[in-house]
Amino acid sequence: MKTLIKNVKIVNEGQTFESDILIENDLISKISPHISEEADQVIDGIGKYILPGVIDDQVHFREPGLTHKGDIETESRAAIAGGTTSFIEQPNTVPNAVTQGLLADKYEIASQKSFANYGFMMGGTNDNLEQVLKTNPRNVPGIKLFLGSSTGNMLVDNPETLENIFSNTKMLIAVHCEDEATIRENTQKYLDEYGEDIPVKFHHLIRSEEACYISSSKAVELAKKTGARLHVFHLSTAKEMELFRNDIPLKDKKITAEVCVHHLTFTNEDYETKGGLIKWNPAVKTQKDKDALWKALLDDRIDVIATDHAPHTWEEKQNVYTKCPSGAPLVQHSLMVMLENYINGKISLERIVEKMAHNPAILFRIEKRGFIREGYKADLVLVDLNQNWTVEKENILYKCGWSPLEGTEFHSKVTHTFVNGNLVYENGNINEKKFGERLLFEVE
Repeated sequence: MKTLIKNVKIVNEGQTFESDILIENDLISKISPHISEEADQVIDGIGKYILPGVIDDQVHFREPGLTHKGDIETESRAAIAGGTTSFIEQPNTVPNAVTQGLLADKYEIASQKSFANYGFMMGGTNDNLEQVLKTNPRNVPGIKLFLGSSTGNMLVDNPETLENIFSNTKMLIAVHCEDEATIRENTQKYLDEYGEDIPVKFHHLIRSEEACYISSSKAVELAKKTGARLHVFHLSTAKEMELFRNDIPLKDKKITAEVCVHHLTFTNEDYETKGGLIKWNPAVKTQKDKDALWKALLDDRIDVIATDHAPHTWEEKQNVYTKCPSGAPLVQHSLMVMLENYINGKISLERIVEKMAHNPAILFRIEKRGFIREGYKADLVLVDLNQNWTVEKENILYKCGWSPLEGTEFHSKVTHTFVNGNLVYENGNINEKKFGERLLFEVE
């Protein structure tokens, strides 16, 4: 199967240039200004930009066990519609993916159901070190540790266990950093004052800057002490930015940082209108924090942009504060949000591609993905930067059927998405055949 994309602007490795791209089967076979080979399908990309498919390094697709909220099929379908061609999913499903058998079960489900390429994190607990150490670094992206509360038995709060994991695995360790004791103390204070129905505007004071910093600074300290590869997920505060460096290239960093789209988009002021819909852990914080995250993203202290896509039903999100679950769906709209920031002059197209495709591929050592290069997998997204549309119920593909961005007008649109050389999404139409593959990782 050959696909020829003509007259398109390629955004890749810090440059934007006009070219043609030839895809043969699952690979990019040729990048050249004028390709005249016969092809099974020809797409005229005039006036459009082509980017490497987004690699989202942090999603919760809710399967197994929580499939009333979302599942691998529905959420990966939403992902390809938004230009995300690969995802790394987290272990706090039900049951938690904390044994090799349970992890293998998730891979088996994805092999049948995923529209996008997939990797699943192995989960660490206070008592599963033996299982963690059996993880194969060739086909699993890393170990995930929750240093703040999570679904099931996934809070790792035993210092000895933590040090053991950090000392004994060469794999990347990804962490959710919030200090549990601080959060409990803060929660109690507001419970005493308001009961169960705490106003959601206090969420960022309950899951506070201090709670984040205590936890992330300890994790960074432990990584330095043990030499572990540490990746800190969904940073949310200005204070935490001092923990990360930008004076060496990403490939040489042992301690890396991620920011999520929502922490670059919302502030605590938005609780007034959005309420529990923007209740995330870690919490959306102040304008000062948001500004600091943007600064760190642009000066390379922050390496990756992701979503922490975490759907809940509309009904669940209407509960009082203490019963309203944290998390929201984002994977269909993350690239759109960042392209809107490009249109508004906040970030270049090249940096968006770097933070959403190149850097996840470098950081996780993903084999042959994340770049537009000859011989690489043809995971590509074609975007029109002059198409206005509004997020509405009718065009939301998440199983939960809602988005915190509903009513937002975007000025760019994904028109085509390719996964492993297959045209899986075209102008609102999804190819219902599933072409997602298991991600593979280069091992030193």
